[in-house]
Parts: sequence; C-alpha cells; structure tokens
Amino acid sequence: MIHPVAWLAWVSAMLVTLSMTRNPLYLGLILVWIAFVTIAIRPLASATSPIPISPVRFALVVVTLSTVFNGITVHVGRTVLFRLPGFLPILGGIITLEALAFGFLNGVVLSGIFAAFTVLNRVLPIQAIVRLIPQAFYPVAVVVSIAVSFVPATLHQFQQIRQAQAVRGHRVRGLRDWLPLIVPLLVGGLERALQLAEAMTARGFASTDTQRANSVQAQGTIIAGLILLLGGWLLRLMWGQALLGLTVLLTGVGLIGGTVWLAGRQVPRTVYRPQPWARNDWSVVLGAGVTAMTFLFSWPGLDRSSIFYYPYPTLVWPGFHPILAVATLGLLVPGLLLLRQRNDTIGRVLRRMVAERA
Repeated sequence: MIHPVAWLAWVSAMLVTLSMTRNPLYLGLILVWIAFVTIAIRPLASATSPIPISPVRFALVVVTLSTVFNGITVHVGRTVLFRLPGFLPILGGIITLEALAFGFLNGVVLSGIFAAFTVLNRVLPIQAIVRLIPQAFYPVAVVVSIAVSFVPATLHQFQQIRQAQAVRGHRVRGLRDWLPLIVPLLVGGLERALQLAEAMTARGFASTDTQRANSVQAQGTIIAGLILLLGGWLLRLMWGQALLGLTVLLTGVGLIGGTVWLAGRQVPRTVYRPQPWARNDWSVVLGAGVTAMTFLFSWPGLDRSSIFYYPYPTLVWPGFHPILAVATLGLLVPGLLLLRQRNDTIGRVLRRMVAERA
C-alpha cells in the first residue's frame, strides 16, 4: 500500500506537468502513464465507491466541447477552414485549424486532470483524504467528514425505510405515496443531527476562550505570511528583485508553515491503525518531485522551450526533448510499485500451493 501523502504528491506532480505544457507529445506520454497507473490500481479500487463517470466518457465530452467552443470563439490563425456569417455575435468570423487544435489540447489537459483525480478517488477512501487536513484545521476536518458522510448515510436510511414500508404493503403509485417515506427520513435525519451534536459537545468540541485567542493569533500570523508571500512574488515578477523577492517569499512560506505546525501541536489527535511511511512512499515522492521540478525550473544544459507549445499563428509540429520525456517516467512509479507488490503476492500464493501439494 502507498501512503496517502505519497499519492497527494503524485497528483500534485500531475497537476504541475499538465498545467505547464500544451505539447501534444508530452501530454500523450502523461496520459499513457495515467492509464498505466489506473490499470495497476484495479485490485485496490474494488473496495471504494464507483465514480459517476468514467475518464474516457469525460474525455470524449470535454475534448469535443473544448475544441468546438475554442474554434468558434477564437478567430485567430492562418489555416482558415471556413467562415461563419459576420452578423453572428462572438461566433461570426473565420474558423481556423489552429483554434481547433488549441481547444483540443485544452480538453486533453482537463481530461488528464480528471483522470488523475479519479485515480486518487479510487485508491484513497474519504477518511484517508480527510486525515490529510492539518491538525490546526481539525474543525474543518470534522465538518468535511460530516458533510461527505451525510449523503451516503441518508441514502442508506432511505433504503431501509423503503424496504420496511414495502414489507407493510406500501407501494409508490403517486405523489401522496411518497409521504410515508419522506417523513421518517426527515425525522431520522433530525435524530442523527441531535445525536451528533450531543456527542461533539460531550467530547469537548466547543472551543474555549484560550482556543479562541490562539486561533485569532494564528490567523493574524497567517495573514502576515500571506502578505509576505504576495510581496515576494511581486518583487520577483514585477520589480525584478530576484534574490530579495525569493527571500521574502520563503519567509512568508516559513511563517505560514510554522504557524500551522505550532497550532496543530496544540490539538491532540489519535488515529486508529495509522499507516506507516515506507520505502515505497519515498520512491513515489522522489519520482513525482523529479518530474515536477524538471517541468518547473530550468536546469543547466536543458532546453525547456518545447514545453511551451503554442499552435498560433500557424500550426507546426511540436518540439521534443528526450530528457523531458524521461522525466515524465517519475509519474509511473506508483503503477510499477503496485504491479511488483501484486506479482510478489501471486508468487507467494503459488509457492504456498506448491508446498502444500508437495
């Protein structure tokens, strides 16, 4: 099993690479790696809830809509396919191959992001995702856990009420027949809400004066850190002060991170069956970090110009750098680790069967 934090690092690297480039060659490689990881997690995904729409269907819809929308609204490019009447607002004008291509690439990026989050949804239950919230924001974690469990609990209660009413001979034939189902559902929801409120009060969830004071102090420190973060970003990008801007930016990041860490230490939290951090988790984080850093920052001797592909004004063949393509292999690490674990498990089972027969 891979730690939830490692999966979060993998998704973050996916977001960085997909948002940084529109090069179809790199996008194609990244989509292939996502498909490989999706195949590798199938045994783990059986216990989680199914997704409402598959990534393939999502891609077909989004890519088509993005291509058409960008093609009929952006009248830029030299390869003119046809022309819409000028009296049409926004839509009137030339339809170019470049505009269609750029819309297609944007749709591919959105589909890749959706597929990456689909992988995260399949391998991590809601409880594991909620635990990723820092301890300083434990009220947010409690509210989120209540919110995400409300709909499943309500649906389960509705099924129980419907089955109980069916045993009594109740049948839904019209609008009035829904009343014996809705009223018990509302009453049950109110009872669960009151029980939850009493349980939270009994466990001391209501904040004290000391907690309020610490919260106000932490909020002020975080606001100061955000101001420093914004100031450092403006110094680097607008006024050209690279070193000073980086110093101020890192100071703001350190102030925010330190405040969250100190606030979290004041909130004790226990976890039933905590998942340990293993060597495989370091491998996932390292692979994701190498991929993200290669796409984000310039390295000596590395030409990153092929990342910033732009089909305007004329559609040309995209550039390709082998080092950038190799860097995307870091996104494959979770799939390779899961396949190795699966093969090791199958090998142990086969050896046990052979030993028992012998």
